[in-house]
Amino acid sequence: MTAEAVIQEMTSSSLPDWVFPPPGGFTAEDLDHIPDLPAHTELIDGSLVFVSPQASFHTKILDVLVPALRQSAPENLRVRREMSVILAEDQRPEPDLIVVNAEAVRDDDSETFYEAKDVVLAVEVVSPESTTRDRHRKPVLYAEAGIPHFWRVEKDSGKPVAYVYTLDPATRSYALTGAHYESLKLTVPFDIAIDLTEISKF
Repeated sequence: MTAEAVIQEMTSSSLPDWVFPPPGGFTAEDLDHIPDLPAHTELIDGSLVFVSPQASFHTKILDVLVPALRQSAPENLRVRREMSVILAEDQRPEPDLIVVNAEAVRDDDSETFYEAKDVVLAVEVVSPESTTRDRHRKPVLYAEAGIPHFWRVEKDSGKPVAYVYTLDPATRSYALTGAHYESLKLTVPFDIAIDLTEISKF
C-alpha cells in the first residue's frame, strides 16, 4: 500500500475531523463545539495544543496555591483552576490557575471559559513539555490581552520557585518583580502569604 493510500485510509476511518484544522485555523468558539476533544485542549495561534499527563510537582503546587489564594482573595475575586481564557479569536489557552472578578462567575456554574478582561492573575506551573509555551508564548499572550499579573512556577534544584510579573500598561509586556523561593509574600493583586515549602507535605 502506498503512503498516499495509507493517509487516505486514516483520514476516512480512524482520525477525527479536528485533526485537520480548517483554513485559517480554529477559533476560540470552536473549542465548545468540537466533539470528543481531549480534556484541557488549548488553542494557541489558531492551533490545538494537547496536554500531556502532568507530573506530581504540578499537582502539588496547585494543591498549595489554590487554597492559599482562596483564603487570601477579597470578596470581589474568585479562584479557578484549569479554566480556559479567551484572549483573542484564535487564542484560548488554559492557565493552570486564574483569579477572576466575581461578577464574571455565573450562579449556575455553567461557564466553560472566562474573558481576558475578567482575569486579574494568571498562573502557569511549568512542565517539561510546556516549558517553551509557559516561559515565552503564553506570557506574551496574557500581557497583550491586558491581564495585570502573571506568575510562573518552576522547579529549581528540586524546590519550587515562583517568578512574579506585573504588567506595564504602556508596553503591554510583563516586568519581573521578584523570584520567590520558600515563601511568596505580596501585596498585589491583594495581600498574599504562601508557604511554598508546604509542597513537601504532599
